[in-house]
Amino acid sequence: MKYISTRGHVAPQGFIDTVLMGLADDGGLMIPEKIPHVSAATLKEWSTLSYKELFLQIFSLYTNEEIPNEDLKEMVDKSYASFRSPEVTPVKQLNDSLYILELFHGPTFAFKDVALQFMGEFYSYVSKKQNKIIHILGATSGDTGAAAIQGVRGKEGIKICILHPHEKVSKVQELQMTTVDDKNVLNLSVKGNFDDCQKLIKEQFADLDFKSKHNLRAINSINFVRILAQSVYYFYAYFQIEQGDQPKKVNVSVPSGNFGNIFSGFLAKMMGLPIHKLIIATNENNILERFVKSGEYKPGEFKSTHSPSMDIQVASNFERYLYYFLGQDAQKVSAYMKNLQNDGEIVISAEDLVRVQNDFEAHGASNEEGLQLISTYKAEYDYLLDPHTACGVAAYEACNGEDEICISFATAHPAKFNEAIEQCDIEQAFPTEIEQLFAKPQHQLVIDHNKEEIVKELVAFYER
Repeated sequence: MKYISTRGHVAPQGFIDTVLMGLADDGGLMIPEKIPHVSAATLKEWSTLSYKELFLQIFSLYTNEEIPNEDLKEMVDKSYASFRSPEVTPVKQLNDSLYILELFHGPTFAFKDVALQFMGEFYSYVSKKQNKIIHILGATSGDTGAAAIQGVRGKEGIKICILHPHEKVSKVQELQMTTVDDKNVLNLSVKGNFDDCQKLIKEQFADLDFKSKHNLRAINSINFVRILAQSVYYFYAYFQIEQGDQPKKVNVSVPSGNFGNIFSGFLAKMMGLPIHKLIIATNENNILERFVKSGEYKPGEFKSTHSPSMDIQVASNFERYLYYFLGQDAQKVSAYMKNLQNDGEIVISAEDLVRVQNDFEAHGASNEEGLQLISTYKAEYDYLLDPHTACGVAAYEACNGEDEICISFATAHPAKFNEAIEQCDIEQAFPTEIEQLFAKPQHQLVIDHNKEEIVKELVAFYER
């Protein structure tokens, strides 16, 4: 198994080198040279495995045995030891057609923990093996930062800097990042939006001299290991659905911002997992919905919503899908991405749009629709949705067909977004871990959206 860039100008890499590269050196994203196919017989064998056992089986198809199995198993055991559910990602049935995959049982109560707890262990492992300091640089719309920090805080050989948009994440998301006082953690609160933060991160990784000098490593979903780790729970969730003698088609509805989580499902489907529909759920920042419905990929006006982790206009992982959509033609991908950079949009033909709609369905939920669903599902099922999960349920209601089952992803615990829950006149009990955050001092640097100033702070942190 070798890994290549979506833009075709990086020599094939092994698994560890791919993870360490993060963003491809030619500005593209790293992908497997060939997607391994899992047979129906193997899927049946996997269906009874525990989450951790399934993780090891899937990763074994991609790692080239570069990590000894006993070392990989130890990393996986450590990664999920802090999860509050022994199943890691349990599935709850709400009605005959809707199942909820709960991805919020990790230490920061969000789906990002599932991949980032492993990435923290992986980077610590590599740092020790190579005897090198690793400098992690990432941007967050709220959940990635907290999960990444939790995964590496206090670990020797690692420093992490996270940029988040100032006052554009929920209070709990902010506190989870900024109440951490470990010396290897720096929080920069940038006066801008997530796309501003993400653009700066990509620019620093594209500066190969800077990247090499400071030994930069990526924690965002531009890193393929994030995608791979997330694909595990697609398989796991599918296997939890009890089907009778007349099995129904299984759809998956995924709250989507940066396209990484939904692309993990696309990867699982390419591997052979028989998902029927991949449903993209967005909020009012609905660039992905517009693309699926009209064929136009064009950033619109940024809107702050009740689901801030999805307040994203430029979806990084869209390029990975584009690569497969364009027949794995790296030259065409480069041309499309150049069009996006120069013209601010990608537009596909009506014929090509049909192909996209064979891969995905999509629905963008308004703030009002999300709040209404939170109230409705609390009343009807006594189940409290967070606002991102509510977008996923809205997409399920809009796109799920008769005689179809849908697994909708609960990407965060509702306590992380109490501002929205309160608008529904619902009072929730906070988990102790979240309640305690409000009494802790914060540690963050509020900084203008100024590249020179941000890089200056970054270099000072990495060099001290």
